[in-house]
Amino acid sequence: MNPYAKFISMISIASGSTITMSSNHWVLAWIGLEINTLATIPLISKCHHPRAVEASIKYFLIQASASALMLFSSMINAWSTGQWDITQLTNPAASLLLTSAIAMKLGLVPFHFWFPEVLQGVPLPTALLLSTVIKMPPLTILTMISQAINPVLLTAMAITSTAMGGWMGLNQTQIRKIMAFSSISHLGWMVAITTYNPKLTTLAFYLYVLMTAPVFLSLNTTKTTSLPMLLISWTKSPTINASLMLTLLSLAGLPPLSGFLPKWMILQELTIQEMTPLATIISLLSLLGLFFYLRLTYHATITLPPNTSNHMKTWDTNMSTNIPIAILTSLSITILPISPMIISML
Repeated sequence: MNPYAKFISMISIASGSTITMSSNHWVLAWIGLEINTLATIPLISKCHHPRAVEASIKYFLIQASASALMLFSSMINAWSTGQWDITQLTNPAASLLLTSAIAMKLGLVPFHFWFPEVLQGVPLPTALLLSTVIKMPPLTILTMISQAINPVLLTAMAITSTAMGGWMGLNQTQIRKIMAFSSISHLGWMVAITTYNPKLTTLAFYLYVLMTAPVFLSLNTTKTTSLPMLLISWTKSPTINASLMLTLLSLAGLPPLSGFLPKWMILQELTIQEMTPLATIISLLSLLGLFFYLRLTYHATITLPPNTSNHMKTWDTNMSTNIPIAILTSLSITILPISPMIISML
């Protein structure tokens, strides 16, 4: 891809995200989301491959449908209330349509089917972008309108997203699809707490980004896209594979790693809000995700060829040290000790 085109796309994504996250007007938020969509499509289709073209078409159709639905819901709300303020969402029909539009953009159940297929058709850096930066503007809108959304609807979407994300990731062998279902499962946790504590949703998303980024960067460094390739990736960089194991366990939410912090705080807040059944259900459903995280760590570090793999091993131990991966990995596994300070800030 031309460096100038890539630079323009990245600047457009940053500008669109900033416009959406800082606006109080529905039209401005819609414009920012459209800029994001148009800037992301070239990054998805930059590989001249049928799967990349298919992913870009699927992404465009879903995002265009969600944007149209969002604009339609905002017009309905403006017709009934006479204003375009995002926080003044009072019309029930507009609230339902807007919730569906945000769920389509985030990849929440039942609008989640496009996300694993799109992620499977893009390179790992673009997959990281779709899993983190692109989801920030719609999640910001969701937190802004959280008090106007039906809490029963959000609870149902949270439970089904956590269940489907864990259940559908069990039989996958492609790492990008596994990470896609992992994202759906984590979004279920974030949506579960949105009505009660939007700041906690934002914190959980930031910590998810912090843990997901080193996973994708490590996989991109070792050129690993499937479980059979993960079996032999330790020959390229044993240090990266060892740190990848810890980051995956942190994503699973095991103490004393950083990934335990958002789940702990969400469960605590749900218990305070007398939503103990919801906390119990999503805690049990997270065990499904724990299974495929443990399978990834097993393939990455515990299973060592040649006893369990027939693949040819590629020895490349002279890889240069990747400073961003080292910093992000350190943060993704060591934040839990400062959790009292984070809790006091909320």
